[in-house]
Amino acid sequence: MNNQLKIKIGLWSASLLTGLVGVVNLLSSVTPNLYGRNHFLKQFLPFEIRAGGHVFAALTGFILLTLATNLLRRKRIAWVITVTLLVLSIISHIFKGLDYEESLLSGVLLIQLIAMRHVFTARSDRPSIANGVRVLIGALLFTLAYGTIGFYLLDGKFTENFNWREAILQTLAMFFTEDNWGLQPKSRFGDFFANSIYIIAACTFAYALFSILQPVFLRSTAAPEERQKAKEIVENYGCSSLASFALLSDKSYYFSPSGRSVIAYVPKGRGAIALGDPIGPREDREEVLVGFKVFCERNDWYPAFYQTLPNDIDLYKSIGFRVIQIGEEAIVDLKAFTTQGKAGKNLRTALNRMSKMGYDVKFYQPPISDELIRQLRPVSDEWLQTVQGSEKQFSLGWFDEEYLRGSEIAVVESSEGEITAFTNIVPEYQLNEVTNDLMRHRKTIENGTMDFLFISMFQHYKERGYDTFNIGLIALSGVGESLQGKSRRRDKVFKYLYDHLQRFYNFQGLRAYKEKFQPHWEPRYLVYPSVTALPDVVVALVRADSGDRLWDYFKPGA
Repeated sequence: MNNQLKIKIGLWSASLLTGLVGVVNLLSSVTPNLYGRNHFLKQFLPFEIRAGGHVFAALTGFILLTLATNLLRRKRIAWVITVTLLVLSIISHIFKGLDYEESLLSGVLLIQLIAMRHVFTARSDRPSIANGVRVLIGALLFTLAYGTIGFYLLDGKFTENFNWREAILQTLAMFFTEDNWGLQPKSRFGDFFANSIYIIAACTFAYALFSILQPVFLRSTAAPEERQKAKEIVENYGCSSLASFALLSDKSYYFSPSGRSVIAYVPKGRGAIALGDPIGPREDREEVLVGFKVFCERNDWYPAFYQTLPNDIDLYKSIGFRVIQIGEEAIVDLKAFTTQGKAGKNLRTALNRMSKMGYDVKFYQPPISDELIRQLRPVSDEWLQTVQGSEKQFSLGWFDEEYLRGSEIAVVESSEGEITAFTNIVPEYQLNEVTNDLMRHRKTIENGTMDFLFISMFQHYKERGYDTFNIGLIALSGVGESLQGKSRRRDKVFKYLYDHLQRFYNFQGLRAYKEKFQPHWEPRYLVYPSVTALPDVVVALVRADSGDRLWDYFKPGA
């Protein structure tokens, strides 16, 4: 049995046993003590301490149930809290009724967790921990003040009236005695007030525990020196249509131990979504993937890779990842591309028609002038209004002036000099391939405008000696074809999710549109750690893609 399997079995058994101890504690807290044991304890412990043991058993039982799933996540703070509660649980069971059976069960779990202490390495978010501790302390103080003031002021609502000292003691008794120190409400409001103390305490405590167990949140993007280092690696080893997007400002970076490879990723919630494959030398690939996986586990993240190439599928699987095809990229062979002959008749007709109407395609080299940026802005704004959405991020660029100034821009101009459509060109570094990013046009354009732009770009970059032109991903294209019916249910889930994720771009019919340029199709994949992690991964991907503007995915017409 390999070490990873042993750890997984240990985590599951510890988590299940923690849940079992939690259930046992809850049941024990409401079960009367055995008469013989209780009679023996009466000689040594007052009623308040024995009753308090029941309260502690109930409290630790509830918290242990909450912590059980967090132990599966290898949360260090969950381990610390669980070990502490188990010690308290053992003591409370002894004090409340010599319940050595429950104490023994807690002791077995305590020994297992101490033996596995090196496994629990996943960190929680430090500011969230601090906030949770502040909330917990504040909750205790507020509840004490709330109860004290209420008992002091609510004369006539209970069988007795309280002075300040008695009000404080009564509030404490609400948590540490089984019978609330004999409290007897005389009215419905008195009963409501007594119950409200528990409600306020439970809500604030639950929020504090939730904060303490949060995964690590990155509150800033990469430092300038990290971004420069990433740029150097991308320029030396970038070989996909996504390489340039790895350098955009929404990315954070993980560098391999050797420092020669980089993974550009965006952390959202519990998902850390990497864009494409790692970038770096081939011999460094396994090291950077294993390192990133461990790095994510320590931060309580699920690692995933979006739009990976087919080259490393076997390597991902050998490390423990799962892989599913999410679409295909259309790549035009520029050496074979032509508008001549029968095959190019329709393309030639569209080109000639637009040219006769006075339209022209112009290419502007970086740095792009402020004047051209000013002319492109209304075109982009009209396009966004047409699709009823806002800018997307992560695997695409967005209308950012600094980004566009560094790009080559291709524009369609009318005979009056008005720009009706444009796109920006991004490099692929080590590939002799070109690809475009933003593709924007006016609300009303001449039929055939986009064909005219594409055909003109193909001719232009063919003349400049490029081998291929990548015209982008078609989501869901080819999904399931390579699986041969092995994962039909999973395919249906992904089809539903991607229909929702990509509807902003209206991918339906795009494959048919791009087929006219006779591209060849290359599959792209989503790599993720497990089926249970998939919902968190998909949510993180949607958040990264939308820039956390989730309303764009749910509002009518988006």
